[in-house]
Amino acid sequence: MPGPDAATDLDLLIRAAEAAGELALQYWKHAPKQWDKEGDAGPVSEADLAVNDLLAHLLRKARPDYGWLSEESQDDAARLSCRRLFVVDPIDGTRAFLSNEPGFAHAIAVVEDGEVLAGVVHLPVFEETYAAVRGGPALLNGQPIRNTDPGAIEGSSLLASKVCDIATNWRSERPAYRRFFRPSLAWRLCLVAESRFDASLTVRPTWEWDVAAASLIATCAGALVTDRAGAPIRFNTPSAQIEGLLVGAPGLHAQYLSHLRPLAEESGR
Repeated sequence: MPGPDAATDLDLLIRAAEAAGELALQYWKHAPKQWDKEGDAGPVSEADLAVNDLLAHLLRKARPDYGWLSEESQDDAARLSCRRLFVVDPIDGTRAFLSNEPGFAHAIAVVEDGEVLAGVVHLPVFEETYAAVRGGPALLNGQPIRNTDPGAIEGSSLLASKVCDIATNWRSERPAYRRFFRPSLAWRLCLVAESRFDASLTVRPTWEWDVAAASLIATCAGALVTDRAGAPIRFNTPSAQIEGLLVGAPGLHAQYLSHLRPLAEESGR
């Protein structure tokens, strides 16, 4: 039996993301309890877990036959046999959240057969909600947004961390891009989707929950979204990881890809 249509799922995601934002703001700037995850995986707080519990309740109650993959839930291999599942980052940008900075987001996607069917990225402090369904427009607070091509890689604005500037990431001389940073990876992709920045790059492995929702939003806005080697991304994989990420208008994407050193060369394989 077919599941709910994409628009129905999107409505559910938007309602859940808004509820998550209301809950997160009750903790923001109120010194929630925090600790470090095992394996140097970064900080987590009682707010992350509370938002995760809320989303799990709202989403799984509404779609009990969907699988579940969340940064703050123990992974269950049963998700791999699900045709549809939720891919969730309860608070994307936890470090910013705990530093009382506004640039954190709630990222929620529905993945169907490895591809994102519907996605929402909600930034509660800014009252901004990015949303898309596969085949439809990318929206910001209900209004269409589009990615545009700046033309040349030189002088283009790139959302990335400092590690992207390391010379070994590039075939020869590093391109003359202008690098900027935003704490939420999902937000970075949305900012490219609306052409506030030209491209986004991640050279290290990336968790699916960080980018599932935003990858669809960027794609629907006209950007090309691939791993750092230029390959299409499949979601709901056993590792739940992607080999980096490159996002931008197709022409600009091709320029960045031509400058990036292949992973095999970078690692010496």
